[in-house]
Amino acid sequence: MLSESDLPFYRPAVGIMLVNPAGLAFIGRRIDMPAGLAAWQMPQGGIDPGESPREAALRELKEEVGTDKADILAKTGGWLHYDLPSDIASRMWSGRWRGQRQKWFLMRFTGTDADINPATEHPEF
Repeated sequence: MLSESDLPFYRPAVGIMLVNPAGLAFIGRRIDMPAGLAAWQMPQGGIDPGESPREAALRELKEEVGTDKADILAKTGGWLHYDLPSDIASRMWSGRWRGQRQKWFLMRFTGTDADINPATEHPEF
């Protein structure tokens, strides 16, 4: 467990497990990977100043998946922390963070395939 003095070094963020009515999860293939490499991930992103984790999760869902058609079913009780490898941490986020602390949300997708549009202003998938 991290001490209070360590928290400023971990970027506050959220993650989203979006499942359809059949229980299948949305996992997107990132578009910012070099040719020949693939990285898959669930929607996630940082919490903006003054934003609650819930608000951030709903915003990230809209920004990354292009939909707001979802109900929150559950969330992690506490924060989940991880460190990036030091060579990556020095390049990511201008070296400000050594890792992330995340709250994860389970959401049920309530729309149709037509309600998903990853071609958003800042596409990731």
